Amino acid sequence: MESNENNVKFIFVTGGVLSGIGKGVTTASIAKLLQFRGYNIKIMKIDPYLNIDPGTMNPIEHGEVFVTDQTWTFKPVDDSKFNICEIDLDFGTYERFTGIEAHPSENITSGQIYLSVILRERKGSYLGRTVQIIPHITDYIKQRIWDVASRDPSLDVILVEIGGTVGDIEAMPFLEAVRQLAREEGRSRVAFVHVTLVPYMASVGEFKTKPTQHSVRTLQGLGLQPDIVVCRAERELTEQAEKKVALFCNLPEERVISNPDIPSIYQLPLSFEKQDLGRIIVSHLGLEQREPETASWSKIAESFENPTESVCIAMPGKYTTLSDSYKSINEALTHAAAMCSAQVEVKWIETEERCDIDCLNEDLCDVDGILLTPGFGERGVEGMINAAVISLDSKIPFLGICYGAQLGTVAFARHLMGWPGSHTTEVDSNSLYPVVDLMDEQKSTENKGGTMRLGGHEVKIREGTNLFNLYKTTDTRERFRHRYHLIERYVSRMSEKGMVVSAHDTTGDIINAIELTDHPFWIGVQYHPEFKSQPGEPHPLYLGLIKAALAYKSERKK
Repeated sequence: MESNENNVKFIFVTGGVLSGIGKGVTTASIAKLLQFRGYNIKIMKIDPYLNIDPGTMNPIEHGEVFVTDQTWTFKPVDDSKFNICEIDLDFGTYERFTGIEAHPSENITSGQIYLSVILRERKGSYLGRTVQIIPHITDYIKQRIWDVASRDPSLDVILVEIGGTVGDIEAMPFLEAVRQLAREEGRSRVAFVHVTLVPYMASVGEFKTKPTQHSVRTLQGLGLQPDIVVCRAERELTEQAEKKVALFCNLPEERVISNPDIPSIYQLPLSFEKQDLGRIIVSHLGLEQREPETASWSKIAESFENPTESVCIAMPGKYTTLSDSYKSINEALTHAAAMCSAQVEVKWIETEERCDIDCLNEDLCDVDGILLTPGFGERGVEGMINAAVISLDSKIPFLGICYGAQLGTVAFARHLMGWPGSHTTEVDSNSLYPVVDLMDEQKSTENKGGTMRLGGHEVKIREGTNLFNLYKTTDTRERFRHRYHLIERYVSRMSEKGMVVSAHDTTGDIINAIELTDHPFWIGVQYHPEFKSQPGEPHPLYLGLIKAALAYKSERKK
């Protein structure tokens, strides 16, 4: 086990009562409080599921898959390895709040831990001992945390969000591991933050703290006493409710933090700062008290307030029943709209149900722009293609992301080139015009996890294109996640009808972006620009879409 040579401190964030109450945003906001004070931080996330990474999960089940720029080679044992850069969606929140690019090794899953220990046992690494949850699983969990700490000796604090809800059987080894770590390092070097729900019962006009009390007691039963309880509620906690939580959770009242519903998540660090949470954490960890610098973040948070107009963007897709399926896209649209003093209204269109032209014409008649979403598989595909067809005829601003760009090309081939049966071989392997097909290196790939073209790659943008006008450069770097790509011999023929290739990879063999010359704004990109968008620094493509949508809306009103 590594020793704490660099004196790094730890903050562990747990959740109670139910999932989806904002542990990720809370963790990112606490990290921001430390950044306000100039501390060097890193955020990790523990996910208790048995997958190696979330790359093969349906977004409706888990939310979007966040893609890192870097790829990490995970080696359970010396002769086994997995390339990972698909990680939990909360890392998108961490990056947007802190501006620090995540490394894939900072996302720990149960699958990674158990696989490593079991394969090592098969190798004889445990010298005949009985392999158990304690100490072998818990020791390896701690080792993974120390591995991140050792990469940067200048780190002041590592924040670790533990996924799931306290009481889940899958999370028990992780909670035991952090209990051990706190015992080894000393409680003054470790802070436990528990995020919980405090429901407001309108019928009786009061907050109900019993769920929080039970959640904290479960945590205490595991040997963990929270140092801070963050209470999610639809409105700010009353003083009486705070006192009750403090009493039954064995905390000073100042360490019960209210986290009510707010218009923008980017206001949360400032809300925490007003409640003195930054000072409390710094004091608990024995760090130097510093004056927080909040001016620049306050300016960013204010940009999301008091919009002067609105813009409606349709998002036809197949995972629309869970908005977190497109979490980074939603945020990127919000960043771009805020830059234009606007607010964005997303119109979700489930293309498995709304698939024919008549339905989609009705759905799209009042929108200002179309974002054709990423995805995989054949479900809902015809609806997405028809939505792209409508964008071609109506001149509605259009942005296709990854699969959306591929299906937009299929729509162009069918509708404007007159190539019936055009398709992607992902859906129709016998297509007469396979305008989208497997990349050559993918044709011999059997495993599905971590085998796509993934992570950060250089993009070469063609001068004189709309894409170049947005980026103002010929060289950029974007994050990719695809197995199929546009086929040059078909796309080159489409130039006669106005489609041009606006970006390639460095070899010139892979098409990274396409656009139309006779459309106000119609761009498709093979990469995922949303992963690089930041509050106050929206991605050029999303900013371009919002500006084009606002112009389209203004023109429609005339």
